[in-house]
Amino acid sequence: MNLHDQLGALESSLDALLQSAARPAAVSPAVVSTDESTRDDAPAPLPYRATDGEQVGVPAEPKELKPTAEAEAQAEREAPPTLTVSRPDRDAIEMSIAGKSVLLSPEGVSELIQELSNVRASMSAEQPMGVAPGWRFAATKNPVMAVQKHANGDRLLIMRHTGHGWVPFTFSPDMVVELYAMLTKR
Repeated sequence: MNLHDQLGALESSLDALLQSAARPAAVSPAVVSTDESTRDDAPAPLPYRATDGEQVGVPAEPKELKPTAEAEAQAEREAPPTLTVSRPDRDAIEMSIAGKSVLLSPEGVSELIQELSNVRASMSAEQPMGVAPGWRFAATKNPVMAVQKHANGDRLLIMRHTGHGWVPFTFSPDMVVELYAMLTKR
């Protein structure tokens, strides 16, 4: 099964979970009482009358109710699924969503990074303009590069990052001059 099939399986199971969580809970069957006072042939209960000194209508002390196993299971079903990422091997990661797992090789991780990068670039909320304090990163020293010149004067610079893979940037002629100035500044 290739990465697209595995991601598709995870996506469909996540969709199914979200759809089942959105549906109203099934009505539980009515509780059948065996109490004598609820039978048709049983005499009707007498109305309650307060005695002297007794307070009527005062709420009782609240009792702490412990959830039943069924209620806990229902809450677990309604909780949003979580993504768990583990690294069982140096050259693999395992991703799990709601009990469905996918083991990714280095090639699968690269493909996932590329797909996520393309999706993130199309989202309306932009990446922050500044580097956040404490931001962690893996820098690539002296990356392999390729450059292409476009007819309008723009330059395409593609750099190979050890974690992200090939990362493309397009620079206008003014930005090329600014980049050169920044890199040669003492």
